[in-house]
Amino acid sequence: MDSPDFPYKRVVVIGVTCSGKSTLARKLAKKLALDYIELDALQWGPNRTAVPSDVMCEKVERAALSPGWVSDGNYSITRHILWSRAEAIIWLDYPLSTILPRLVRRTWKRLWTQEKLWNVNRERLIDQFMLRSDRSLSVRLFKSHKREYPTLFAQPEYRHLKVFHFETAGQTDAWLNSNFGDLTRNINLDLNI
Repeated sequence: MDSPDFPYKRVVVIGVTCSGKSTLARKLAKKLALDYIELDALQWGPNRTAVPSDVMCEKVERAALSPGWVSDGNYSITRHILWSRAEAIIWLDYPLSTILPRLVRRTWKRLWTQEKLWNVNRERLIDQFMLRSDRSLSVRLFKSHKREYPTLFAQPEYRHLKVFHFETAGQTDAWLNSNFGDLTRNINLDLNI
C-alpha cells in the first residue's frame, strides 16, 4: 500500500540498542507492504558467532536487491550497500534515560522467557557482564552516533537520503500512526560539530 505522504520504498532505521529500530522497521515494512531486512538475523550465527564480513555483505547485497525494503541496524560494514540504495533514513535518537530502562526490561524478559533470538541464540546472563553486552554497547555508541550520523548524512554519497529524526518514542509513534502527515520533518543538521 502506497502512502502519498511517504513515497520512499527503501528505508534504513538506525539508532542505539533498544531505541526500537527492529520494532519500527517491522511495523513500517508491514504498513507499506515492503520487505523487512533484519540485519542481526543476517549477522549472527549459532552461539552468537558473527558471520565473516564478506558473507554479511553478500547477504545484505542479496536482500537489498528487492525493489522495496525497510532495514534495521547500524552495521558500518553494510552502510555502503544499504545507504547508497536507500531513499530515506529514520534516526531514532532517544535519550539514555529512555534507552537504558528499555534495555533492562528487554534483557530480563529475554532471560526469563528464554526467547529465541536470531538463529537459535538466546540471551545469556554472562553476556551482561562483558564489554560486548547490549548495555555496554548502548552507552559507548550513544555519544559516537550523535557525532557521527550528522557528518555521514552530509557526505556527498548520502545527500540523496531523506532523513527523519525522532528524539522521543512519542514523536515516532505519532508519526507512524498519522499516515506520515505533518509530523514528517528533516533533521536540522549542524555540520559545525
